[in-house]
Amino acid sequence: MSLPAPHSPLRVAGADPGTSSLDLLILDDGAVADQCRFSPDELRADSALPVRWLEERGPFALIAGPSGYGLPLVPAAQVTKQQLDLMALVRPDERGRAAGVAGFSAVVRALCASSLPVVFLPGVIHLPTVPAHRKINRIDLGTPDKLCVAALALSLRPAPPGDSFCVVELGTAFTACLVVSGGRIVDGLGGTCGPVGWGSSGAWDGEAAYLLSPLAKGDLFSGGAAGLGEEGRTLLRESLLKAVAGLQAATPFTEIVLSGRLLEQEPELAAAVASDLLRVGHVTHLSGLSGAWVKQAAQGAALLADGLAGGRHEPLVASLALREASGTILDWLRHPRADAVRSLLLRPPVA
Repeated sequence: MSLPAPHSPLRVAGADPGTSSLDLLILDDGAVADQCRFSPDELRADSALPVRWLEERGPFALIAGPSGYGLPLVPAAQVTKQQLDLMALVRPDERGRAAGVAGFSAVVRALCASSLPVVFLPGVIHLPTVPAHRKINRIDLGTPDKLCVAALALSLRPAPPGDSFCVVELGTAFTACLVVSGGRIVDGLGGTCGPVGWGSSGAWDGEAAYLLSPLAKGDLFSGGAAGLGEEGRTLLRESLLKAVAGLQAATPFTEIVLSGRLLEQEPELAAAVASDLLRVGHVTHLSGLSGAWVKQAAQGAALLADGLAGGRHEPLVASLALREASGTILDWLRHPRADAVRSLLLRPPVA
């Protein structure tokens, strides 16, 4: 990947395209300089708002853009139509109207059409540090925003070689768990591959998916604990405990780091989750960069932009092996119908 020459001081930005908002954070030589939050309604009304906000505060050495399901460090100026489709991951029959995705796609297209030095980050499945067998028939082992949360956790807790911990991201829709060992992400369970979320049902029972099919993208954002009362809270807690304990059985760790907006929005549930996870290890809450109030994924994204541009966080980028990320999110499908799916999503655009 060819990056622009650094400015002095080194100014970078990071984005988090969460379900509840899109957050942006600017760093000057590693220090928080500015930040902003856009609501879904604002972005639906004007998808170019983030572009204008950034243009008014440039120039930048690099911007880690909202990356959806991820690309292996692809600059916005080089992104193809196929790669845009892979970041959003919507079937052709739903493109332009899929719940939870349409606003994201419009923002990404606006960034690609700008002259801003935007790069799109990989997801966990793109990383060479995750063993191949853990990727088989998986797509979401952790989206780029979850990778950014792990990056922030690594930057805030200097650890000895070989140290392992689990980052649990409790979002307003999805729950994700990433295992970090020796400074590298080695395992993960993403939103629709992992425990029950506040807005999402988490990993699907195949028989339920079969009976409810044809599924729409919006179905992946529904069925979570929020709509199930006290029973749903119990379900989320137990589902998360099982997920973290299972990950620990494969990669031993003694610390669990909690993050995500649900910790603020549902403090009683967050306290109960922390108490549950004490059965697995020591539980801490992820803090943030000094002066930052935007979501932790945006903070981590800015740190990675700084490192990719040659700033003080370059060792963090090297530790996570971001420059070695490769492939697509469809590479590890081994189902007999996988080639048909790849053909559908990677089909060249009609001239």
